[in-house]
Amino acid sequence: MDLSTKKILIAGAGISGIGAAQLLGKAGIAATIYDGNTELDQESIRKRVPEDMKLDFALGEADPSLAMDYDILILSPGISIHKPIAKMFYDANKPVWGEIELAAHFAKGKIAAITGTNGKTTTTALVGKILEEYYDSVFVVGNIGIPFTSVALDTKMNSVIAAEISSFQLETTIDFQPTVSAVLNVTPDHLDRHGSMEVYGDTKLSISKKQSKDDVIILNYDDPITREMADRTPAKAVMFSRLENLKEGIVLLDGIFSIKEYGQTIPVCSVNEIKLLGGHNHENILAAIGICYYMGVPVECIRKGVMSFTAVEHRIEYVDTVDGVDYYNDSKGTNPDAAIKGIQAMVKPTVLLGGGYDKKSTYGEWIDAFDGKVKCLIVMGATAQAIADTAAERGFSPVVFAETFEEAMEIARKTAEPGDAVLLSPACASWGMFKNYEVRGQRFKEIVGEFKAQ
Repeated sequence: MDLSTKKILIAGAGISGIGAAQLLGKAGIAATIYDGNTELDQESIRKRVPEDMKLDFALGEADPSLAMDYDILILSPGISIHKPIAKMFYDANKPVWGEIELAAHFAKGKIAAITGTNGKTTTTALVGKILEEYYDSVFVVGNIGIPFTSVALDTKMNSVIAAEISSFQLETTIDFQPTVSAVLNVTPDHLDRHGSMEVYGDTKLSISKKQSKDDVIILNYDDPITREMADRTPAKAVMFSRLENLKEGIVLLDGIFSIKEYGQTIPVCSVNEIKLLGGHNHENILAAIGICYYMGVPVECIRKGVMSFTAVEHRIEYVDTVDGVDYYNDSKGTNPDAAIKGIQAMVKPTVLLGGGYDKKSTYGEWIDAFDGKVKCLIVMGATAQAIADTAAERGFSPVVFAETFEEAMEIARKTAEPGDAVLLSPACASWGMFKNYEVRGQRFKEIVGEFKAQ
């Protein structure tokens, strides 16, 4: 599709929407930004796009005429496809693209696209690290912090792109075709948006919908939902497993990460040679090995990348030891399954900080995973009471309520004893208390620094 001949409407004036406008402006294409905020500062946005870009605005309530006046809608991932602005375009049989579809339209080279409920950020960062061991032109993009739209025009035919992609972004892909895709796992999350686990799982699998039999999808054999996706993808399905000795695939066998293919077993490295903690990270490593192997990276380069990689920020990140207590920032544990991984990685008695925005999750399995490790649970935010009620049902105590994040940290400091750990792994999103999980994690680290200075 030649976008230069189309009238383009961008829905949303946040980071994603402005990123889309910047990309179009660099490509010499005009656009209009739609936003419900009638007080939007148009001039500050104009300063962030190329000077010669023709950029208009449509503000206020979405008018049905927008779908008639424009040829294509670029929808920010924070706006549901069920919102009126999107439904207008769908009803008019006009294309609705997301930022991933838009970026991929301009990007060159090969794409490794990674999704899943948990582990996306770590796996994508690790894939990027491994790719850099072999390729000269590597881009690591997506939810990991660098919008795909911001670098799409910088890519070349010899570029390789590691892209972390959320279910929100996958809702609006149409012709997106990665060379290698991966679905790491599917556990309950974002059900307030997707409505059901079936829809959520299907949205994750849509990462592969335009792949061919010459492309590859990496799937988690240990997750029953992703395992059955092998029968529903057009791509070649390759499994990874931490628990089973697969006949073919990527396995962890006797402590060795190995590639099994055509009757051969190719060792990569051992668990004693890596720097990541926890079984969930073993799964991330298995997935990354598979992704990079089928992106054409030699095994020796994969080995070097895996062995040198350290944990990403906000994911079971060791912060400091204060008065004999270790502090860990797992702010990216934004749902119960991710937070379970955080608990499982702890090896000391743990004071746990939980709670936040209500995504309609349930907390029973998370509480059960405490398994004698958690000595105190401090809860805050909109989900505090629901978590406390579940803890009572499961027979866990003590549970302490905090009105603010700062109060929760002070309670944790007073509760923890030398030899303990304090873990921020909330099992909930940060919204309502913080802008995002990064800001929450950064605040955690700031307060730990304040404790250290006292």
